[in-house]
Amino acid sequence: MIISLECYCPTHWGQVLNVTGSHSALGSWKTEDALSMQCIAPNKWKIELEVSNEDRLSFSYKYFLKKDGSHSLVWEHGKNREFSITSARYASYHIKDLWSGGNNVQFSWTTSAFTDVIFRRDKTQEKKFALPAKATRAVSFTITAPRITKNQFLAIIGNCTELGNWETKNALPLTGSDFPLWKAAINAKNVPAILDYKYIIVDRNNPEQVIWEAGNNRLALLDKKEDEGLYQINEGLFRFPDNHLKGAGVSLPVFSIRTKDSFGVGEFTDLKKVVDWASKTGLKMIQVLPVNDTQSTQSFLDSYPYKAISVFALHPLFLNIFKSGKIKDEALFDDYQKLQKELNEKPSVDYELIVRAKLNYCKLLFAEKKKSFLKSDSFLTFFKNNSSWLIPYAAFSYLRDTNGTSDFSKWGDFKEYNPSKIKKLTDEKSETYDDIAFWYFIQYHLDQQLKEASEYGRDHGIILKGDIPIGISRYSADAWYEPKLYHFDGQAGAPPDDFSADGQNWGFPTYNWEEMAKDQYQWWRNRLSKMAEYFDAYRIDHILGFFRIWEIPIDAVQGILGHFRPALPLSHSELNSKGIWADTHRFCNPYIRGHFLQQIFKEYTDEVRLIYLNELEYNIYELKPDFANQQLIYHHFVKTGGPEDLSEKDSTIMWGLIKLAAEVLLLPDKDKPDHFHPRISMHSTYSYQELDSYLKDKLNSIYIDYFYHRHEQFWKHQAIAKLPALVSATNMLICGEDLGMIPATVPEVMNQFDILSLEIQRMPKNPKKQFAHPADAPYLSVCTTSTHDMATIRGWWEENRAATQLFYNQQLGKWGEMPYFAEPWVCKEIIVQHLHSPAMWTVFPIQDLLAMDEKLRSIDTHGERINEPANPRHYWKYRMHLSMEQLQKATDFNKLLKILVKESGRTIE
Repeated sequence: MIISLECYCPTHWGQVLNVTGSHSALGSWKTEDALSMQCIAPNKWKIELEVSNEDRLSFSYKYFLKKDGSHSLVWEHGKNREFSITSARYASYHIKDLWSGGNNVQFSWTTSAFTDVIFRRDKTQEKKFALPAKATRAVSFTITAPRITKNQFLAIIGNCTELGNWETKNALPLTGSDFPLWKAAINAKNVPAILDYKYIIVDRNNPEQVIWEAGNNRLALLDKKEDEGLYQINEGLFRFPDNHLKGAGVSLPVFSIRTKDSFGVGEFTDLKKVVDWASKTGLKMIQVLPVNDTQSTQSFLDSYPYKAISVFALHPLFLNIFKSGKIKDEALFDDYQKLQKELNEKPSVDYELIVRAKLNYCKLLFAEKKKSFLKSDSFLTFFKNNSSWLIPYAAFSYLRDTNGTSDFSKWGDFKEYNPSKIKKLTDEKSETYDDIAFWYFIQYHLDQQLKEASEYGRDHGIILKGDIPIGISRYSADAWYEPKLYHFDGQAGAPPDDFSADGQNWGFPTYNWEEMAKDQYQWWRNRLSKMAEYFDAYRIDHILGFFRIWEIPIDAVQGILGHFRPALPLSHSELNSKGIWADTHRFCNPYIRGHFLQQIFKEYTDEVRLIYLNELEYNIYELKPDFANQQLIYHHFVKTGGPEDLSEKDSTIMWGLIKLAAEVLLLPDKDKPDHFHPRISMHSTYSYQELDSYLKDKLNSIYIDYFYHRHEQFWKHQAIAKLPALVSATNMLICGEDLGMIPATVPEVMNQFDILSLEIQRMPKNPKKQFAHPADAPYLSVCTTSTHDMATIRGWWEENRAATQLFYNQQLGKWGEMPYFAEPWVCKEIIVQHLHSPAMWTVFPIQDLLAMDEKLRSIDTHGERINEPANPRHYWKYRMHLSMEQLQKATDFNKLLKILVKESGRTIE
């Protein structure tokens, strides 16, 4: 059997098109064994394969370009191509493909956010695709067209009877049984050698109303008429005349939702009411914060949703306990209902009390139902599909509670994950099994409730968008189960930015990407596949982490002592060549001089000299060994609680000593001896300020090159090595949070993989501008007024009057003095600006939307802020002051919002 692969691919001199795939004849995905194709005409490449006749044959394949003498490859865009036959009806198969080159904004429309939600179709109602019966020569057509509404279908029209002879009423309908793929086939016995045709969209209710695809007619060249075989024409994307489909959405943490059925906190079941409200207002997306289990300290600190103990397990906080079942004890059940009422009346989330109450209720419920539950078919199916992560998670949760700590290094025999010991611990006959299976019970019901809410959203055409944190908790089931995937000698964080002048220290271990690459990033692919069960779009928190992460030494507290990893540190010899004689004592040790101590410690200066410092010579000091690094200093003062609990004196001394520990200019690289990283924000140190002008100039030159030029291509290759496996893991729409110090190559790489950027008016990506106008946002982006890490519009308006005045005059185009508060009309104008942005999506925090209405907006402006990034001990407890039932009844506001969405062209139907 002959299979010919033909691909139209524009190429440059020296480039050769190659093909590889899963079949051994295609090299079994080994690029070194891939087949080089022959150029048979300008930009037309072909190769023939001879394979044994098989009744069933299927393989996947993909094209890539390679330049003579180069090792770099350029892969075509999108998922792998598929070839499949169920019977060897034809002696030859001629596959005609179009190179998928990317840079087509419509690729995003093929994600599940559009195909499974916005343009969802009942595929069972579509006619099954079939080749013409008894035809010895046939042509099949396959095209991708997601933007087809329920009352429309796709058809093909062309220059022969089989294609309707250019009469729209006779056009050949395609079937959408494999939507968004549309397929049709014709008997090619009498068709011309050159097919001239085009695709059209037909309205079922008004067949004369058609939409012709844009661009020139399509052409297909067939071989001689006497040749028998199947011509499989794969067209790529339908060329929609309007290629800027846009939608609007709302961002709302699940824990912030308020309904009459809540238990003091938003739950997965409450998402249905958010869907109902979104449907009423024309919004098409609901964006939530991470929903994974974070129970580590068993305190309010676990309210931080970006520090999961499992990237697979869901948080019991979001469980609707009454929907899970009713306990038999009526009096106790009444007590829980009373507690529910009390919690629902609170203005914010009482995290610790709610989690404790829900777990206690579920333990009672599980004790009553465990026998039937553990034998049920639905649980057994859930367990089978999730056991790879569920068993380690349940064992971790049990051992955390038994040992009173999530720090598994203190678990004795279980400090390291031992499969045989865990198998014994989790065995059904084990004494501990009920305690283990309790967590199966919790996760099963969470899974059911979130899936139900997600499916409800899909049925109503509303996308549920999740959030992927860049890190995991240092003391997590994931870190315990697969420690080889992480570096525990560093901490992930962020360099200084608008959120925190000293940088951020998240405390996460950093990823061992080299180890993850060995199995093609299976951990990430598993994580995303699980997420796709609930969501059709997701936000990658800190996408820059796939290029490089900001890694902070384990003995540091502040982010300013971190550096990028991976990175290209400077060697001693390179520093010398740039005019810097790297005196490690002067540049790498804390620079402490007596003349500036008074500025830091004020009236406590003498005490600091006596207790915490050694005087090496006159006016030159060092930190005593017991206070030699920031962690030692911090834990000397903070025994319990947090730094906010310290006295004024202790706080002044502690933060002053921590500042002294950061008085360095170069950070030694831990992996490469005699290599260094410039300390970020070094210009604010006394150490830098007291250098002579020559050394300052030399350090400035090194600093600028290191942070803004040196790593561009290096980091680009880092991301390109990781992202393909992640992007191909699911079909979700991907949005990247690309804020902060952005390497110049980030937009290019994100566009290459159809990852939407995040555009925020108050955080311009052009450092020369104070604001970014929504009108300048790219199409492949999400444009928003604020995020969970920022003040709301109203809160920001009151933070810096000089900045707000400039915004009022420059961005809103208003004359005169700004209003003292962000009045409803001001908030409305800002919302409208964003709605009219070119961005594919505008997603607004619920607080900013409600700010448009004088009656609905909260009276507690600053209480609406969700997070303070500069405070690692922040309590995430914001809860809407209105219930979703009240919002549903806000007729005037809902009508206004729907009109604004419609007028901006963001109605996707």
